Amino acid sequence: MLWRPGIAQGRLTASAREVFASLGYAILQGTLPSEPQARAQAVEGMVERVDVLLQNLPPHVQAELSQLLGLLCTAPGRFGLAGLVPAWADASEAQLQAALEGMRQSGLALRQQAYLGLHEIVGGAYFSDESTWASVGYPGPPIL
Repeated sequence: MLWRPGIAQGRLTASAREVFASLGYAILQGTLPSEPQARAQAVEGMVERVDVLLQNLPPHVQAELSQLLGLLCTAPGRFGLAGLVPAWADASEAQLQAALEGMRQSGLALRQQAYLGLHEIVGGAYFSDESTWASVGYPGPPIL
């Protein structure tokens, strides 16, 4: 089978986790820790929080995201939507950045929407953990 959903039983599949990890390295560049082990842990934590997010999305949103991720997990889908030739895990940060920029600047609404959705999910999942706030100078919510 060439295409598989990106979400199975309410959780990211291994392939979809790889997509989000690669997106995390590219989108969060400059905010991730510089030490390799801490950097990998930060990205893995973000992917785990995406999994938690998925469990709280309405079923129709889960289904749409599952279709998008399933498509991005295939070579034709990855190339068609993201313009990325190598597999997500094999792509350099520069290749990932170029793919994301191509999606963002695309004249096709579908590519732009995919970019915006993935970007928001990655950013939201990463910055939902208060340990990340200092990297962007956010002191936390005001005490009321």
